Amino acid sequence: MSQHIHVTVWNEYRHEKKNEKVASVYPEGMHTAIAQGLDVAGEITIATLDDEEHGLTHEVLERTDVLIWWAHTAHGEVQDEIVNRVYDRVLKGMGLIVLHSGHFSKIFKKLMGTSCDLKWREADEKERIWVVKPGHPIVEGIGEYIELPQEEMYGEHFDIPEPDELVLVSWFEGGEVFRSGCCYTRGAGKVFYFRPGHETYPTYYNPQVRKVISNAVKWAAPVQRDYPVYGNAKPLEIIKGQ
Repeated sequence: MSQHIHVTVWNEYRHEKKNEKVASVYPEGMHTAIAQGLDVAGEITIATLDDEEHGLTHEVLERTDVLIWWAHTAHGEVQDEIVNRVYDRVLKGMGLIVLHSGHFSKIFKKLMGTSCDLKWREADEKERIWVVKPGHPIVEGIGEYIELPQEEMYGEHFDIPEPDELVLVSWFEGGEVFRSGCCYTRGAGKVFYFRPGHETYPTYYNPQVRKVISNAVKWAAPVQRDYPVYGNAKPLEIIKGQ
C-alpha cells in the first residue's frame, strides 16, 4: 500500500512574473512544473512568497508532511516568524527538500548553521550529476548519472556541514565539482538539498530530476510516531534511597 503524503510546494514566484525568458520556460510558474512532476500518492498544496503568511500558515504546515522550497532573489523578504515556524515543524518531523538557490534561504541556513555559500557561474554548460550512493532510496530508478545539457554552475567549496549522507555529486563542463544531493537529520525531521534547477533552464521537466524529487519526498516523509516528551521526568523504576 502506497504512503499517503501531503506535500506543499513553496516557490518565491518572482522570476516568472518579471523575466520573459523564465516565463517562457515556466509559464505557469516553477511550482507548477515541480508539483506536476511529483509521482507521489497524496495531496499537493502550492504556496508562494506573496500569499498571506507566505502561504505557510499554522494550518498549512500542520498538515504538511514534506515541504519543497525554491527561492532565489527574495530570501530577505521571508518573515523570520515564518522561518521559525517552518524550523519548528522540521524539528518535529516534517520533511524539507531545498532546491537549487534555496541554499541561501533563511530556513536552510538556520538548519545548517553555516553561510551555505558557494561558487557559481552562468555559462550554459553541461552538468553531469553522478550517483555516489547507489543503494539510497532517493536515487531509486536512476542510472549512474543524470546529464543536463545546460545548467548554472555551482562549485566547491560549498559551506555546509558534512552531510549525514552524500547521494549525488555534480561535475560541470568548466571543471568544477559540487555536492549536489545532501541528506541531513534535524530533530525528528529529514532535510534533502538538491542542486539543479536554475530558473532559465527546463530542468524541472527532466524525468530523472523529477524522479529524484519524488523519491526524496517519500524518503523525507515523517515517521508516524509520538513526538518525544522533554523536560523533567518521573522515574520509570523505584530509585533506591529516594
